[in-house]
Amino acid sequence: MKRLFVSAIALAASATSLPAAAVDAAAADALVRKSKCLTCHAVEKKKDGPAFKETAAKYKGKPEAMEKLTKHVTVPSKVKVEGKEEDHETLKTEDPAAVKNVVEWILSL
Repeated sequence: MKRLFVSAIALAASATSLPAAAVDAAAADALVRKSKCLTCHAVEKKKDGPAFKETAAKYKGKPEAMEKLTKHVTVPSKVKVEGKEEDHETLKTEDPAAVKNVVEWILSL
């Protein structure tokens, strides 16, 4: 029994010592600005597009969130703005890690 307890403590300690993959908010903000996302979006207020916080709330707890948002910010598409169809621009990067960071940042808001 003591051996099981010691093993459980060791496992718990190693799990808590693993580095968590943190969102780099400054890098996400810089890429969002470079990509001109803030022309139509804001963090807290709705503009022509939804606020990033609204998007985070919409996808909270949904397993498909990363996949859907990644596609939305990397694949050119059309969106409706005031009843008119417009092009939705993509993030200005080819770096999958930078895209993932932006999507995780949005979802963390």
